[in-house]
Amino acid sequence: MTETWHFINTGSHDPYYNMALDEALLNFVSRGEIDPVVRFYTWSPPTLSIGYFQRLEKEIDINKVQEKGYGLVRRQTGGRGVLHDKELTYSVIVPESHPAMPKTVTEAYRIISTGLLEGFKLLGFDAYFSIPRSKEEREKLKQPRSSVCFDAPSWYELVVEGKKIAGSAQTRQKGVILQHGSILQDVDIDDLFDMFIFKNDRLKNKMKEAFVEKAIAINDLSDTHITLDEMETAFKEGFQKGLDITFKPLTLTPSQLEEVKSLEEKYRSDEFLYRK
Repeated sequence: MTETWHFINTGSHDPYYNMALDEALLNFVSRGEIDPVVRFYTWSPPTLSIGYFQRLEKEIDINKVQEKGYGLVRRQTGGRGVLHDKELTYSVIVPESHPAMPKTVTEAYRIISTGLLEGFKLLGFDAYFSIPRSKEEREKLKQPRSSVCFDAPSWYELVVEGKKIAGSAQTRQKGVILQHGSILQDVDIDDLFDMFIFKNDRLKNKMKEAFVEKAIAINDLSDTHITLDEMETAFKEGFQKGLDITFKPLTLTPSQLEEVKSLEEKYRSDEFLYRK
């Protein structure tokens, strides 16, 4: 029998709210207050999110981020820097004990990302999962040279025409899996690379070229402009098909909204951003 999960599209919010709600949903699932949930959202202002373990001052040109008017926030999940601008962001929050969820991060990643795969297919793309085949490719994954996400397809990344088209990250806390990621509608590569610190321009340009070779946005692949609405419709259906679930809407209670509010303060704080 098809299982029913919660679904919530929170639309456009600032980075602190976006990260606080993902963490709050993890807490609600952990406490059994809500069923597994899929959430869609966008960002206002456009924001650079950095991975939990990234060293902000060493890797990011903070002045450049402010100069460009972008938000800046640290995620709960690992991985590298992502510019959230013209994209649809998704999160999937599900108990680790869920019968459909494999024990390993990589395999769970594949299962959850099947929702993305089906969404891309509904938009007419010939998407598939990347599997690093050679020993050399697998070794490379262990030594990411760049602070920029999207520059290398790793295990089970979504690929179209050989290029990475969605980037995701996962964390497991309190018995719950949280996976969230970006589905790029368009990407401004110059803007993105300006915000990272490189040893020199030569290295920056080399990394930029590598990025262009390896990553792509939906509208670079499509003959017609694909709107955010079209993306939301396709990926909502894609998750239902890929995970064999149906959706029911999620409405948060006043006390749950209070919890989101208090978590926002954490993401706003320099303590968390700089991880002092």
